Amino acid sequence: MDENIFRKMHVSQPDHLPIVAAFCEKIGLTETVNRVMSSNMEVDTGTVVKAMVLDTLSGRSPLYRLMDFVKQLDTQLLFGRELSWTSFNDTTVGRAMDMIFDNGAQRLFSEVAFQAASQIPLDMNFVHFDTTSVNVWGKYDVCNPDTGKLNITFGHSKDKRPDLKQFLIKMLCVGRNIPIIGGCENGNRSDKPINNDILSTISKHMGKFGISPGAFIYIADSAMVTEDNLSEMGDNLFVTRLPFTYTETNRVVSEAVTHGQWDHIGTLNETPATNKRPPALYDIAEKTVLLYGQEFRAVVVHSSAHDKRRLKRLDRQIRESHKALDKVLSEQSKLEYYCLADAEAAASRLKKNDTELHGIEVSINEKVRYKRGRPPKAGPRKINCVHYMLNSKIVEKKEQVERKREESGCFVLLSNVKSDGESAKTGEELLRAYKEQHGIERNFSFLKDPLIVNDLFLKKPERVEALGAIILIALLIWNLIEHTLRQYVAVHNTSLPGWDSKQTKRPTAFMMSTKFSGLQIVKIGSVRRLTRPLDDSQLIYLKAMGLSENFLLNPSPWPRPG
Repeated sequence: MDENIFRKMHVSQPDHLPIVAAFCEKIGLTETVNRVMSSNMEVDTGTVVKAMVLDTLSGRSPLYRLMDFVKQLDTQLLFGRELSWTSFNDTTVGRAMDMIFDNGAQRLFSEVAFQAASQIPLDMNFVHFDTTSVNVWGKYDVCNPDTGKLNITFGHSKDKRPDLKQFLIKMLCVGRNIPIIGGCENGNRSDKPINNDILSTISKHMGKFGISPGAFIYIADSAMVTEDNLSEMGDNLFVTRLPFTYTETNRVVSEAVTHGQWDHIGTLNETPATNKRPPALYDIAEKTVLLYGQEFRAVVVHSSAHDKRRLKRLDRQIRESHKALDKVLSEQSKLEYYCLADAEAAASRLKKNDTELHGIEVSINEKVRYKRGRPPKAGPRKINCVHYMLNSKIVEKKEQVERKREESGCFVLLSNVKSDGESAKTGEELLRAYKEQHGIERNFSFLKDPLIVNDLFLKKPERVEALGAIILIALLIWNLIEHTLRQYVAVHNTSLPGWDSKQTKRPTAFMMSTKFSGLQIVKIGSVRRLTRPLDDSQLIYLKAMGLSENFLLNPSPWPRPG
């Protein structure tokens, strides 16, 4: 064989990255970034951002090694043109991140997400909002809020690490877990004003997508419930969880449990139950609450998977209640009374120590003292005196405890969505919508990789904010891949190869990435070939994503609508 062929041969192992690159192309990532921020660098900013996204979704190596990452790539395949790996040096990446900050990291992500939504139809009926804290190990000087820079500082750590400084990432998602608004916030900022910021602009932002107020439902956690936020809601519809810090919450839960007039919902889980993880059963009861002079709809939800925190609190209350009464009874058991009336009065006073969870049962025992001397051979012994003692025990109020346990399995959904008429939703529909909040929470684990957060480029808060936009873009693309797979399953009423050779109706992007792990491409001159043919699983996944084998071998523009 001609040795020149070997010199021209290049073997790369892109794994699933050609698919990621194809989705970057589909949403017009490079073009959008370059439109928002043009540059005179050797490599345009859009290409640098795409490289960082590919790196993030390849296994997430530290971004200060981006040059080493690109060195291993077939750049013509993944970027559409030959690029020198040295062009992705520290200076280039640093300048790109500074440009992202200068032009607005949140604005950049918003533009990318808007373009993505114009290419891939998304369900905009429900929008989910939440925040999470990201810990850092650097010193990070506290920023003056007037500078407009991200303040990385101590705050309420959602990861239980109050010893570390942090910043927050906020995210508004549609289609369960696809972010369309996102960015970084100061580490000591509360979720309550962040919600208010979102609510003050959400109508305008959703208007860009052609969605008017009342046509979507805003879903957030209990931090949304403040007077200012409820007032800011305006014509927008919402669903949130009413915290137990409000007396109205305890009232409607108590009423629902007492009356016992539940509407049975059953299970809501989409994945098969197991013996170790039985499905939760749900019941609901419709109520109304009055907050800040305004009436809202309240859906009391009872779950068979009781709230563990509240159950632990109840168990602690039961122990403390029993302990308090036990101390009272221990002191009382040593006392003797000289007449029955005194004993009966003491018993009556003792019963007044009953608690909400325990009662005291009291009986009076006679304690007879006989006269000294030998007892007579015939007849009863002579009694010197009779004293009285209280015999008492603690009794758990079973009905009350059971009622409290049932209340522990309840939570309350607060909403201004009507139960009848136009745009009405049933209590079950509101519950199902709220439970989709777990999709945004699952996104947070993606955002917290310490290998990404703590690297050379993050010595400045500005670059932390820029990196936040990069990771959100990567998350957007990752979830769009998953969305496309699940849409294919739903439309064709089929399933895809999952774990352990089993079929699944809930494919994930990670599942897809494992199918293409080890994919190798050999390039000789301008011709590319797979080192081995694609297997059936890989072909099925490509079809589900609207791709062909050609996308893995030859860069080509994604067909755009219109």
